[in-house]
Amino acid sequence: MKNVSRVFYITLALVIITVIFGAAFPAQFEGITGSIKSYVATTFGWYYLLLMSALVIVAVSISISPWGKIRLGKDGEKPEFSLPTWTAMLFSAGMGIGLVFYGAAEPLFHYLSDSPTAETGSGKAFKEGLVYAYYHWGIHVWAMYGVTALALAFFQFRKGEPGLISTTLKPLFGDKMNGPLGTLIDVLAVFATVFGVATSLGFGAVQINGGLSHLFDVEVGFTSQFFIITVVTLLFLVSAWTGLSKGIKYLSNTNLVLSVVLLVLVLIIGPTILILNMFTETFGMYIQNFIEISFRTAPLESDNRSWLDSWTIFYWAWWVSWAPFVGMFIARVSRGRTIRQFLTGVLTIPTLLVSIWFAVFGTTSGNIQNNGTELTQYATELVLFNMFDQLPLSLILSLLAIVLIGSFFITSADSATFVLGMQSTNGSLLPANRIKIVWGLAQSSVALILLYVGGLQAIQNTIIAAALPFSFVMILMVIALFKALNEEHKKMEAEEEKKQNS
Repeated sequence: MKNVSRVFYITLALVIITVIFGAAFPAQFEGITGSIKSYVATTFGWYYLLLMSALVIVAVSISISPWGKIRLGKDGEKPEFSLPTWTAMLFSAGMGIGLVFYGAAEPLFHYLSDSPTAETGSGKAFKEGLVYAYYHWGIHVWAMYGVTALALAFFQFRKGEPGLISTTLKPLFGDKMNGPLGTLIDVLAVFATVFGVATSLGFGAVQINGGLSHLFDVEVGFTSQFFIITVVTLLFLVSAWTGLSKGIKYLSNTNLVLSVVLLVLVLIIGPTILILNMFTETFGMYIQNFIEISFRTAPLESDNRSWLDSWTIFYWAWWVSWAPFVGMFIARVSRGRTIRQFLTGVLTIPTLLVSIWFAVFGTTSGNIQNNGTELTQYATELVLFNMFDQLPLSLILSLLAIVLIGSFFITSADSATFVLGMQSTNGSLLPANRIKIVWGLAQSSVALILLYVGGLQAIQNTIIAAALPFSFVMILMVIALFKALNEEHKKMEAEEEKKQNS
């Protein structure tokens, strides 16, 4: 196939081997991934915490430095997408399904089942649940995405390099990135992307299944999830066929509109004043305690280490596995913005949106629980729908949530097929549709296998194992980016001085 690189064949072979092994030996697959997950979480938990916090420092430092005026494109080039569309694309590709899946359930879990530091069920635990939700989905995540995307966008649109992870390391390794070492880097990126996106697809299928079961008594299980993933796969492949400027753009805008409608409805018919007060106080707590929670490793037996492994370390690994996909997608839609505009937008807009989301849904679920409805008895994917049952317009809210999950599902998978296509066709901005279809089918197959061998636990195990190798690549990307930005800034200063002297 034209323009197809070795990365495509190598990574596809690895994915096929993994899928076959998981289908043939599900118990062994779950056991192996579980052991790897436990080892990585216990041994590298401190490393993930330091890495994510360091990336926040890197993102803020670059944005306020003189490098911030460098444009991600040629001088004078205008942004390709408007600010609202750009925001919608960030929101949809970055974490859409997960927000709906965890929006009501995560703060409730921290509040009533396992609080990181407060007494379970206390008012402090209620507030702490929201603070940690902001932490898991806020600035750290978007700093990591932003730095990854910045490196990709700078080398691709400013320096004219192919849109590959390997090209961002050329300042360190030179032409070696055109050989086997570069291929290895890109294979790691594509492999992590496939499993990272498959995680979200698995979550989406489980929650759609849960919503349909709640409303229409559809059976909960692998058979139903198989049909859900099959239908959604067909839909996102149709969208992928239409290209970035049509399918993904329209879907992203649709996602943002549906999200705002659902959010506003719950805010209005839920405990409005409590939500506003809780958001104001807990967002302030998040900012006030930002440094302390960023470096909390729970080193002692009395520090609730299991909570840290199950939540923070899982999230950091999940987001790292998404970095090649989301970073490349954000880079692709950010051409024409300056580095300062880019990083400021990436760090602030999504963080504020997800914090408002958790404040609305987390406060509502906690308030309903306090009023006597036992939401904690339900599985994670069912908390949202049982919460809606206690509100006016429950049927409309549930149907809207199911449609939103499906739309996010399609958008994430569609975006990922585009990025995977780029990575396996030497950075082509217009990867062939047949390549995107192959990767779309691969993602769905991995999601199905993970659900088949052990449901959500197998998904969490696999994502933590898949993310670790790529995290080391991210560190090299940062070093290479600093070197390249410094050289570019010196070049710009020399040109400016030359103009003044002429």
